[in-house]
Amino acid sequence: MTLPLLPFVIVCPLVFLGGFVDAVAGGGGLISLPAYLIAGIPPHNAIATNKLSSAMGTTLTTVRFARKGFIPWRQAALCVVFAFVGSSLGAKLALRIDAEIFTLLMLGILPLVAVYVLRGKSLGQGERPPCAPRKTLLISALAALLIGGYDGFYGPGTGTFLLLALTGPARMPLTQANGVTKAINLTTNLSALAVFLLGGKVLLPLGLVAGCFGILGNYLGTRFFIRGGVKFVKPVILAVLTIFFIKVLTQLI
Repeated sequence: MTLPLLPFVIVCPLVFLGGFVDAVAGGGGLISLPAYLIAGIPPHNAIATNKLSSAMGTTLTTVRFARKGFIPWRQAALCVVFAFVGSSLGAKLALRIDAEIFTLLMLGILPLVAVYVLRGKSLGQGERPPCAPRKTLLISALAALLIGGYDGFYGPGTGTFLLLALTGPARMPLTQANGVTKAINLTTNLSALAVFLLGGKVLLPLGLVAGCFGILGNYLGTRFFIRGGVKFVKPVILAVLTIFFIKVLTQLI
């Protein structure tokens, strides 16, 4: 698919903003995915291309975490395997759904995810005593499978859901949960991306350029990070989601 300049003009600044927001308070996927749809990219291509730009940023973040020793590989290894399976199945399911039905699903799922993420629930506060190691590993692997399936199928909010599962039912310390989340998220992004590439749904030029903007946004957002960041994030996400809904509803009507 040969793309005009307009999708680049719309997508790249919003993916930059998504990367910035993600670094400050999370939830960047609630901006980056609608960005592609606002630009008129078909749903399957939007999900697939968003996976490419997201994977670029996730790769750099995961490498950074690994170099600093923040990823406990013993706990992460099994999770990565289950995440790979779940994400691959989720992406294959997404490709089987008709584009119009997929659009309607997005109209239903996206606001629910947005409400959940925007609640600003604190993570790692008042951590409970850890579970038995085997129980923690089992719960973590199950979370990686299920949330990995969601990420392959759709995506926004995955990092938040993983952190909630790993610090909640699995009772991992926040630092370990963060590291395992990065390893799982990289796995789900890459496995889903592989499925979408084989399916011919990824718009490579747009995804690669947008990915660079996302990396820049993430870098600047990390430097900008402050405790009150969520106050800035919520209005931005809501504004982008409102534009997305108006555009999609107009098309459907």
